[in-house]
Amino acid sequence: MESFITLKEIDAAADYIREKIDVKPMVGLTLGSGFGSLAEMVKEPVVLPYKEIPGWPISTIHGHTGQLVIGDLFGVYTMVMQGRVHYYEGYPMDVVTLPVRVMQRLGIGTLFLTNAAGAINPDYEPGDVMLLVDHINIIGMAGLNPLRGPNLAEFGERFPDMSQAYDRELIATARRVAKDNNIHLQEGVYVCLAGPSFESPADLRFLQRIGADAVGMSTVPENIVARHGKMRVMGLSGISNKANLDGSTITTHEEVLAAGKVIVPKLTAIIRGVLEHLAG
Repeated sequence: MESFITLKEIDAAADYIREKIDVKPMVGLTLGSGFGSLAEMVKEPVVLPYKEIPGWPISTIHGHTGQLVIGDLFGVYTMVMQGRVHYYEGYPMDVVTLPVRVMQRLGIGTLFLTNAAGAINPDYEPGDVMLLVDHINIIGMAGLNPLRGPNLAEFGERFPDMSQAYDRELIATARRVAKDNNIHLQEGVYVCLAGPSFESPADLRFLQRIGADAVGMSTVPENIVARHGKMRVMGLSGISNKANLDGSTITTHEEVLAAGKVIVPKLTAIIRGVLEHLAG
């Protein structure tokens, strides 16, 4: 019989974190490949390595430090995930999304998800930031939905609505912040694949035809679990490479990390502006 994450296991991690902090976080922030330096802006941080948190999945990928950084980020007490795990690392989907469940048990109501993504839209350039307005859950359509298994009714209903996967108010705020900071903000649809191999040119042409603008290997499972638990979600993709629709270029993980250096200042400005808006 296949086993799934239980409420007891979720609460073990939540209780451990709760004992280490004095203030309840209001916002969760997951940092994708190459974006970990943003966590250094947290004031008076409480740092908890993933390996010390009961049941917390450990990242095996370069560019994902593997620790929680909890503290004041631009005026809002925030839980920052400095790195995430992915399905391709060998973790089941309910383990990949365990951190979101823990955030929900800690009372966090808003989640910012960031990722490094490959361009599908030919108008996107490396270094661009894309605001997610929707996603395509190919990995879930193929059976790898993070809500598979017994429904955890403490969080939400069996069949959650996904008509507004990304919060419209947060999207509108991010647009204003980008405009105020003279940041050229792309908007589009993110598609999640299982990975870890990068996409072939034929893969990319197929994804383009079904309406995707950028592709990656994360974010969508986390979003689904977040929405199941009624969290508000904002998603931002850092575009790491030009669309390779004809097979003329080679994509590497090093390229993804290098693009992060250009993307982080833009991400930081947008996240800062949205957090300041939430802080009032």
